[in-house]
Amino acid sequence: MTASRTRSQKMPERVGYVMFLSRWIQAPLYVGLIAAQVVYVWRFMAELIHLIHLGFGGTPPETTVMLIVLGLVDVVMISNLLIMVIIGGYETFVSRLRIEGHPDQPQWLSHVNANVLKVKLAMAIIGISSIHLLQIFINAARPAITDRELLWKTLIHLTFVVSALALALIDRMMGGGHPQHDTGDGVSPAGMKAAWAGRHTSP
Repeated sequence: MTASRTRSQKMPERVGYVMFLSRWIQAPLYVGLIAAQVVYVWRFMAELIHLIHLGFGGTPPETTVMLIVLGLVDVVMISNLLIMVIIGGYETFVSRLRIEGHPDQPQWLSHVNANVLKVKLAMAIIGISSIHLLQIFINAARPAITDRELLWKTLIHLTFVVSALALALIDRMMGGGHPQHDTGDGVSPAGMKAAWAGRHTSP
């Protein structure tokens, strides 16, 4: 009786541990995103070489150069988005990176969580959408670009902006999503502020 009861008590712990280990299933997804970033680096270098040949080998129109440069900026912003998803997602949902104190540690990584990551991704998507919208407006004089397409691209961009503002508002209503860091002596910054305010308001 005692042995069977002990097994029945340990079973939920084992099931919970297996579920906890299942987070590593996501690890290949982030490795795949690293491979996607390599593809974007290759595309960036190809576009850069094309721009150099075009700029030094002739007199291309200014709009053509501007569109290529905007394409390069677009690739960089998508690459930044991939970095945020890879590092932030792995840190939040898979495992700690254990790079505390590293001189190259990104500032945003110290307080990243699911809410902060969603807001940052939304802002990055707005930046990418802005680049695409600017490319459309530059090409607006071409017959292939219709007023209907311009309208829908603008509405989609505004939808991204409203969605990012809503996410930021929700994050602020939920407390900002920033953890209270300990200062090393067991007192949080909020507690230090309260103590300082009480000391200076007392008679």
